[in-house]
Amino acid sequence: MGAGVKRSTGGRRHRPMGEINVTPFVDVMLVLLIVFMVTAPLLTVGVEVDLPKTKAGAINADAAPLVVSIKADGSLYLQEAAVDAEVLIPRLKAISNANPDVRIFVRGDQAVTYGDVLGVMGRIQAAGFEKVALVAQLPEAK
Repeated sequence: MGAGVKRSTGGRRHRPMGEINVTPFVDVMLVLLIVFMVTAPLLTVGVEVDLPKTKAGAINADAAPLVVSIKADGSLYLQEAAVDAEVLIPRLKAISNANPDVRIFVRGDQAVTYGDVLGVMGRIQAAGFEKVALVAQLPEAK
């Protein structure tokens, strides 16, 4: 054997290192920070939906929403009464006592074009009613 070369003996072990290497931990945390910073703005983007708010207690009969229906032939109905397009907004204001917080549901037959439904919704919103929502029927489970 050469001079200055030490060989470890079979029964002798090195002492374990008492320090924790935190570099991999910091690397993982920085990667997670970047991932969360990129995905957080994407999670907040969504479709605005006017969901009704509920409170515990009895349901007030006056809080029932008004329903505007558009049949396949384009005729308009307010609740169950047929109305002309020119009379719809004045009737809504009269029924709701010009309260812009009244909920109005718009129901459109599936044969009615999307533009016609949006036209009715636009006139209702232009009249000052803020809580206008579409009504759809959920598909039946097969």
